[in-house]
Amino acid sequence: MTYVDLLLWVRGPAFQIATAVFVFGLSWRLLEILSLSRKPELAVVRESGIAGGFRTIYRRFLPVDDNTFQRSAFIITAGYVFHLGFLITLLLFIPHILFFRELFGFSWPGLPTPVIGIITIMTLLALIALLLNRLKHPVLQFLSGFEDYFVWTVTFLPVLTGYMAFHHQLFHYPLMLALHIFSVELLMIVFPFTKLMHTFTLFISRWYTGSRAARKGVEV
Repeated sequence: MTYVDLLLWVRGPAFQIATAVFVFGLSWRLLEILSLSRKPELAVVRESGIAGGFRTIYRRFLPVDDNTFQRSAFIITAGYVFHLGFLITLLLFIPHILFFRELFGFSWPGLPTPVIGIITIMTLLALIALLLNRLKHPVLQFLSGFEDYFVWTVTFLPVLTGYMAFHHQLFHYPLMLALHIFSVELLMIVFPFTKLMHTFTLFISRWYTGSRAARKGVEV
């Protein structure tokens, strides 16, 4: 199999398989969560809870107080850099936008390539910094298991291989691009069945918590 054959395979059958697994796994996990039984509402309903749910989603993105930020400034900052950088690179890199246009039939403006390059490097550095912090922090090291490092790896590889493919580094471009796409497909396959699922569940759990509290008259 040549590099071009490999590239065609990962862009065709492999991508179809990864998409099917991703959609099935995501749908199954969300259905599983939404179908969980809930205790009946016994307290007096103070408000609908909808606004409280959205308030909680917003407030949980911010440190509770200055002390919280001071104690965890590094993790909070690096976490925001990684998450925002990953999202910007995914959605605002012009080759990615062209790919989404082929899938969905519409597109949107992207950022200049040099800007995306800087953001990609910052994302990679933030991921490496978070890994090193996990390895040296006694509590995080104790709490970390195989899944944590595996999730870090499958998240790191698409960013790294995408940067290397765009800059024609290490291997021939068709092979490097194939490796990049394959790493994305690996991320898609494991996404619904690992802690990566928190990308969706955090919004559900935060909204539900805030909504329940608001209905009881608790400030959220």
